Amino acid sequence: MRDLSRSISAVLASTLPNPDSSPYQDFKSALKCISALVDFTLMAPYRSHTPDTLSYMESYLQTFHWTKVIFLEFRTLKATRAQANGQDREPRKLMADQRAMEVRHRTVAHRRRLADQDRVERSDRRADLIRRENHFNSMKMHYLTHFASHVRRFGSISMYSTEIGELAHKDQIKDGYRRSNKNEASR
Repeated sequence: MRDLSRSISAVLASTLPNPDSSPYQDFKSALKCISALVDFTLMAPYRSHTPDTLSYMESYLQTFHWTKVIFLEFRTLKATRAQANGQDREPRKLMADQRAMEVRHRTVAHRRRLADQDRVERSDRRADLIRRENHFNSMKMHYLTHFASHVRRFGSISMYSTEIGELAHKDQIKDGYRRSNKNEASR
């Protein structure tokens, strides 16, 4: 992940070397968001922080939170998709039943216009639900806001890494489970 964070800004900048005017602002916002997050993550493991580096990190984090909106349309959780599908299923069934009753009284062109209107209304409701439910409010994002105050209180946190715990988990739990007969493997 560290190697990826060092090169992702360059990769993103080279993907659209000469963008048109329409996606240019979105691309600029996405690049600013990614650059701010990368700058924050590259400064976090410093062995010692000064008030200047902490203020830089806070400004990077603030920039990230201001510009992350550009990615919300791509962050749809499975539960949100299922809720949107369920919300869409019932009105579609009701509209289909209603149209089946009115078949004799309408022309084909009129029925087609009604079906198109219904489809547009359903897709708008679905998009509204997805927009309302999408967010970046996870614990990991929230913890980043406490980074500077934690460093001011306890000093540099380069000694606190989750990699050691993850490796220990792999060695102690997963390998033992794989070698067992999978029957009461925790003992």
